[in-house]
Amino acid sequence: MLSGFTLVRNAVKLDFPIVPAIRSVLAVCDEVVVNVGKSEDETRDLVASVEDPRVRIIDTEWDFTKKNLMLSIETQRAMDACKGSWGIYIQADEVLHETGARILKDTVAAVDADARVEGLLVQYLHFYGGFDRIATSRRWYRREVRCMRLGRDIRPYQGAQGFRVGPEYRKIRARDTVAEMYHYGWARPARAIREKREISKTIYPWAKEQVERELQRNHLEWIPLLQPFIGAHPAAAREWVAARAHDPERVIGPRHFKPEHLRFYISDWIERLTGARVFEFRNYQVV
Repeated sequence: MLSGFTLVRNAVKLDFPIVPAIRSVLAVCDEVVVNVGKSEDETRDLVASVEDPRVRIIDTEWDFTKKNLMLSIETQRAMDACKGSWGIYIQADEVLHETGARILKDTVAAVDADARVEGLLVQYLHFYGGFDRIATSRRWYRREVRCMRLGRDIRPYQGAQGFRVGPEYRKIRARDTVAEMYHYGWARPARAIREKREISKTIYPWAKEQVERELQRNHLEWIPLLQPFIGAHPAAAREWVAARAHDPERVIGPRHFKPEHLRFYISDWIERLTGARVFEFRNYQVV
């Protein structure tokens, strides 16, 4: 049995593509568990609008005093409610491409008997400032575990960006795949990004001053190594993307080179030359 799991709160207010996210994993999963935090909007109704008996909602109230750890706690809650032997995790601002969904399902079947493999990696496309450009510098993770064995003490790590194993947080042994996850968090309408930054001041209090500076700007900061996106969005997300393609307030500020950007260009040059991303942070060990 293959499960899907996610968590979401204030999806309407923050304009998360939660319905496309659910549908993208529902295509290959036998169930999808959704941890719906008590919200200030119609999030629960939105999730319930996915009228499929395989979708199971868990109603919760998130403890923001836990700060960043809260996201790991609530992700674990959804993960523990899954009935499958493998699970596909998707965040509320991510959509799994349909080709990738099939790749994950087929790869699970292929590696299930190999105890060395604890998880599967997906490739990331990080959209920034709209749906026609992606961020490619090493500041943005290019791979992460989004499919893993369940019931093996595999747990969320660092706000559930990735997963580790056991109380010692050993790196998960993962097999690479070419499945693609589309990350839309920084492509949403400007209003939604501002709302997310307000919440970030509570979840990440150590970054409060930086977030305040970002809120004072009326644009997203320009970042190096932005590339045009010329592919096709996941089928589950196309209607959602089309409805938000034009937003006059969602703009990227003027190009402004900083000395620290130099390391991104050097890293990119080395990666193009050798295929290796130097100083890359990995939550996993490739097997």
